[in-house]
Amino acid sequence: MEVENMADVQKYFVQFDEAIRFDREAEKKILADKRECILRKLSEGIKRQRVEGTKIPSYEPFNQGSYAMNIGVKPVDGDFDIDVGLRFDLSKEEYPDPVVVKTWVHNALKIPTNHVDVRRSCVTIFYQEGGEDKYHVDLAIYSSGKRNSDSKDYIAKGKPGQPADERRWEPSDPLELQNVIMSGRSEEDTQQFRRVIRALKRWKELRLSRNHGRAAPKGIALTVAAHHWFDASYKKDASGKPTKYDDLGALSSLVTRMLSKFEPVWNAEERRYVSRLRIEHPVSRTYDFCSNMSTASMLGFKEGLEKLLAVLKRAHDAVDPGAACKALREQFGEDFPVPEK
Repeated sequence: MEVENMADVQKYFVQFDEAIRFDREAEKKILADKRECILRKLSEGIKRQRVEGTKIPSYEPFNQGSYAMNIGVKPVDGDFDIDVGLRFDLSKEEYPDPVVVKTWVHNALKIPTNHVDVRRSCVTIFYQEGGEDKYHVDLAIYSSGKRNSDSKDYIAKGKPGQPADERRWEPSDPLELQNVIMSGRSEEDTQQFRRVIRALKRWKELRLSRNHGRAAPKGIALTVAAHHWFDASYKKDASGKPTKYDDLGALSSLVTRMLSKFEPVWNAEERRYVSRLRIEHPVSRTYDFCSNMSTASMLGFKEGLEKLLAVLKRAHDAVDPGAACKALREQFGEDFPVPEK
């Protein structure tokens, strides 16, 4: 959005993206093979339960999440994941306790060689190498909108041992969400959109997750924030003609807008106003992707964004590309390249 008179770091942002993005064919093939293996075992396990007398309706699998939207980032700890949705041909009225449906999936996959957990939002199967988790697949369970009176899909929330009021079906249409997030931009702008999201997700993993654990904003929260507040950014020549994409400018603009959206919210438990960011679900308009974050975690998130913005500004003002990249490496880690002088 400006004349090219500062250090040009665009090619280093592209190199950084190539280093962190989940895009290598070998990695994709491994997870694709795991997915197919799990779906095959799931089918066999469901059939086995039906033979034993459990009435289980049909279901259809589909890809969802970062894998489906091509915004995945290679995790620093090496634990790759893939999200798969399972839409069962049943209504939430037929099965008011969604954990019952999750248990079908758990029982289908639970064999001595598998580590399978029923978690609040999904059923997760882990694969280990050398005693450490190497890959995992999250299976999200849905009630089909074709069966529900309001024609909406619902996701199963809850796990065994939780109180009845924490086991519920929540409105969710992941495919529509993905379509909304990824539509409305040119192919070139979408590529910058993806690079910015991947950079934010790596930043979050390095600068927030280790300090704030599960309360840090989830990857989907950052993705939806980018959907709401991202604008494509370009370098321009003296005549105002765009010459190339400017990921540094796009990130700076997005982080600035995110910080501007923090507002004071009354916290009845703490009896005071606290600063919070609301990242609204773009389809339902009723769900806040930051609703699970504590006051302390939200404060850490805001402070992290402020530190990130300060570094982005320092990189923007640098004349030397090496100095700019060194500053960016402070926030994005060792995968961000630094050119030799």
